[in-house]
Amino acid sequence: MHWMAESAVSSREQRTRDTERALRRRARELTAERGLTGFTVEELCAEVGVSRRTFFNYFAGKENAVLGVSMRTDVSEAEAAFVTGDGDLLDALAALMIARWESVDMDISEARLVGAAVERSPELHRTFFAHIAEAQRADRALIAGRQGWPDDDERAAVAVDLVGSLMRPCVDRFFAHDGTVPFADIFRDRLAVARSLLDPAC
Repeated sequence: MHWMAESAVSSREQRTRDTERALRRRARELTAERGLTGFTVEELCAEVGVSRRTFFNYFAGKENAVLGVSMRTDVSEAEAAFVTGDGDLLDALAALMIARWESVDMDISEARLVGAAVERSPELHRTFFAHIAEAQRADRALIAGRQGWPDDDERAAVAVDLVGSLMRPCVDRFFAHDGTVPFADIFRDRLAVARSLLDPAC
């Protein structure tokens, strides 16, 4: 019975992932073809075969579907581990960034679709950068909580800026290798290079 329960949960979770992936991919395809304003949520749902209510269980809007900002993404365990952990701050922050990337579920074909969608609808840049700014504010608060610093401590902001600046080039390199090199390895290697520049004694 225990095995059957686990199997049922696993099947439900797989269906959930498949639905989210289908909505995300079709939203990107439609945006690349018609632009973000060229289709409605209802049209997207009809093509994927789900209800409007189901769509909003996954995404707050079309922009989020295209960018892959899902309401079901949960990295709370990784964030809790970060706040309660000890050890090197930058290593811990890198581990959190890696956990978030691994939760995105994006391969090279999806990345190309996102690029095509953003090229067709440049206004998506605003949504993307708004999400980045919100994430950075949240990360500064997480760091302050972990380190016991004031909320406005400049060190938290610098840590976010430093580690966050590595994300884009690491993503580019990950896709340049067609995803064959683990993202975690790429990120940690680049962080090591950054450390060596900031502190030659490392």
